[in-house]
Amino acid sequence: MEVGAGERLQAVKVAEHHSDNVLKMTKQSKEENRAAYETPETKYTRSLAQMSASCDSRCVVLNTGARMPLVGLGTYKLRGSEQVHRAVDAALAAGYRAFDSAAVYSNEADLGRALKELMPKYCLTREDVFITSKLGPKDQGDRALEGALHSLSELDLGYIDLYLIHWPGTQGKVVDDKRNPGNRAQSWATLEDLHAQGKLKAIGVSNYTLAHMKELIQSCKVRPAVLQVEFHPQLCQTELRRVCAEYGVCFQAYSSLGQGDLLTDPVVLEVAKKCKRTPAQTLLRWAVQQGVPVLPKSSNPDRIKDNAELFDFSLTDNDMDTLSALDCEHRYCWDPSGVA
Repeated sequence: MEVGAGERLQAVKVAEHHSDNVLKMTKQSKEENRAAYETPETKYTRSLAQMSASCDSRCVVLNTGARMPLVGLGTYKLRGSEQVHRAVDAALAAGYRAFDSAAVYSNEADLGRALKELMPKYCLTREDVFITSKLGPKDQGDRALEGALHSLSELDLGYIDLYLIHWPGTQGKVVDDKRNPGNRAQSWATLEDLHAQGKLKAIGVSNYTLAHMKELIQSCKVRPAVLQVEFHPQLCQTELRRVCAEYGVCFQAYSSLGQGDLLTDPVVLEVAKKCKRTPAQTLLRWAVQQGVPVLPKSSNPDRIKDNAELFDFSLTDNDMDTLSALDCEHRYCWDPSGVA
């Protein structure tokens, strides 16, 4: 018996509807199966992939929605208005738009002054630069408000893009002092208030261990945007990175060159030779290729420029694995693991 055109059209619509439902059910089933059987390792890998997808080649998107450059100028040991001005000028010329300072660096005022003087030279406004500073350990606890307001005053840039608790302990107290957790909590509550007021656009921590991070995440009202710690091929901090990825905290590196010692490591030299890049560029690329922001520090204009040239080459998977295999949990800087 011959089927009419109207009946054929209705049959097609029914088939398409059934097909759509099957696809939706299949997709839902796959999502449910993935959630049921996903291991911590695969979840970590997926979180990293999602974070990488939220990054363009030169910045990372924080959990506040702000975009933070992957490369910033570290200003530790930059002292005096002349040296700071020269370094900031070279950095801006080389394309840097992020600058990392701290109360204990004693250069916040010089950095703020240099930026205000130099931004017009490069046709930049305050919104074009990303400024990080940090609460000094001497201000941990009930002096946190005073310390943060002092940083804001010294920089004199209207607001601070990212403000970190520099150290989990308190200056003048032994590392295992039982008052340290309470002081950290008081400092964080102060930073949360200033964040709500818009004076600190994002807040985070530095030198926190896995235990310190879990403590903070469980108690905070505002989740930290950044954890800044020592990170290089000899200190890969895999578990700490996993926790940061799980909770949407940007993991940021300092001391990427191992205080200069890694620049002469034979493995680093071999990879650098293969890439036709400097050892410093190779080590910095190893980090940013993983989506980890870096803060190379230098007062030398040529090195400042070289350290920013990280986005016109990449390391092979084998090169990445070779460098990561150097991991031996070796620290060149401060060890916060004993801080209560």
